[in-house]
Amino acid sequence: MGSAKSKKSDSDSKNNKCLSDEVINLDQGDPTAFQEYWMKMKDRCTVVIPGWDHMSYFSDTTDVCWFLEPELAKAIKALHGAVGNAATEEHYIVVGTGSSQLCQAALFALSSLSDANPVSIVAAVPYYSTYVDEGSYLRSELYKWEGDARTFDKKGPYIELVTSPNNPDGTMREPVVKRSDHGGKVIHDFAYYWPHYTPITRRQDHDLMLFTFSKITGHAGSRIGWALVKDIEVAKKMVQYLTINSIGVSKESQTRATTILNELTKTCRTQSESFFEYGYEKMKSRWERLREVVESGDAFTLPNHSQAFCNFFGKTISTSPAFAWLGCKEERDLGSLLKGKKVLTRGGDRFGSDKKYVRVSMLSRDDDFDVFLHRLATIKNLKCIEP
Repeated sequence: MGSAKSKKSDSDSKNNKCLSDEVINLDQGDPTAFQEYWMKMKDRCTVVIPGWDHMSYFSDTTDVCWFLEPELAKAIKALHGAVGNAATEEHYIVVGTGSSQLCQAALFALSSLSDANPVSIVAAVPYYSTYVDEGSYLRSELYKWEGDARTFDKKGPYIELVTSPNNPDGTMREPVVKRSDHGGKVIHDFAYYWPHYTPITRRQDHDLMLFTFSKITGHAGSRIGWALVKDIEVAKKMVQYLTINSIGVSKESQTRATTILNELTKTCRTQSESFFEYGYEKMKSRWERLREVVESGDAFTLPNHSQAFCNFFGKTISTSPAFAWLGCKEERDLGSLLKGKKVLTRGGDRFGSDKKYVRVSMLSRDDDFDVFLHRLATIKNLKCIEP
């Protein structure tokens, strides 16, 4: 009886939230969707740090990145090896406070090693909205944001930012700038190249690749990311930037990340405990439910995500991106329309695109996602909605 009452209470609470005027924030990609999994893990991922530990700036390492904890480096290599999504051999590991800091470090490194400045920064539309800030906020004389990579034709050195799967539309990306002088460098952002978001079709092996702890497991608060870098001079320059910017990276965060990454590697082939199995089923279910709502009306569009054979799962699976690139079938400001329904999203103009599109986070808590679907389902067509 207690269990039945509990389920009824949860259902009533969810229904009340759907009918409430509470604002649902799906603008930010706060990855709280996976919290339930980590609650089940309990003490297996709990970290206890003695008061006298981690007091020095320095780590016990001979690596280029002087603040990288050796155990974290081992955990990163082991996880990539188990998943098969990236090569770590002949790469230096540079740890940062999330991949955003590492992206800025990479821009500094590549542009400061260039023969001419400022270096043009480009990315293909729709690009990750934060790239604009990272490429222009400091008004650096080393580099300058130049916008869409597809239309870029300026002479001189350039850096192309390639996010794959792409944020916001979930497509797999390759560099698009075509020039015969080979004057460009590429930063590959693989924040979402993990099996719960997309099929792992090959082992990526590029000069500079970025990854982030937050988008793998949902532990955004730990602020940990890493870069895999082939060129030692680029790695050294990145470390120089990180040293000036923050004098290294929190050892406490590195310790927690090490414990959790090791647990991912340990359990990734155990179906009942695998985080990637859990994450894939959750993301797949959310996308099925969202498509059902969109297809039930005549107001919205979604990208058609392809299927592919996933080397990690050993079967053909669909892409289930962390964000939905939701569009209007008419020329409307979709962000404003959804805001009127108390749902906050990020407008397409922030991604170099059109306001008829918005990016919707698919990583919110279950009850927020349920409310979003409920409110979206009330819009069957745009004719009944005032402009």
